[in-house]
Amino acid sequence: MKRTLGILLAVLAFLTIIAIIIGGFLINFYNGTVGLNEDVSKQWSNVENAYQLRADKTKNLVEIVKGAADFEKETLTQVVEARAKATSTTINAGDLSPEKIQQFQQAQDQFSSALSRLLITVERYPELKAVKGFQDFQTQYEGMENRIGVERRKFNDVARNYNARIKSFPGNVLAGFFGFTEKGYFEAQEGTENAPDISFK
Repeated sequence: MKRTLGILLAVLAFLTIIAIIIGGFLINFYNGTVGLNEDVSKQWSNVENAYQLRADKTKNLVEIVKGAADFEKETLTQVVEARAKATSTTINAGDLSPEKIQQFQQAQDQFSSALSRLLITVERYPELKAVKGFQDFQTQYEGMENRIGVERRKFNDVARNYNARIKSFPGNVLAGFFGFTEKGYFEAQEGTENAPDISFK
């Protein structure tokens, strides 16, 4: 009887130790992954802020360009429409799936393209180039584009750390149980590794 009780106590002690180890591992995985997820959300906020700054500054540029009566209205309309689409395409930080990131990036890239066309077109309007508001935008533009690039790279870094944790074993087994899903990345497009050159001679 004592021997059986001793065996049962030993088995119970062994199972308790195993449960503590597994519980500690699960807590560690969960808390660590939550921390990485928070890093992704925080960096996403920085990305949005960088894009919002550009959108805000561009609104001022559009008003300046509207003042040129003979300016090509189609080019200006494209910028206004692309800006509206870019600012209305938002993503909840809790749902940064690859598909959502791609949609956001497409809207922002369309805005970038329309804005670049506008800035190139302005070269044919010396009276616009002389306006102080335009000169201020020109001075700030490269810095805004560089900041967007920096924040996107930082986002990709923290998203990569998070994705590596939930995709490698045993995270790939536990992630679904805890509701952790893959985050998307920004993808570099050909020719966008440098901010556009908008210096006018």
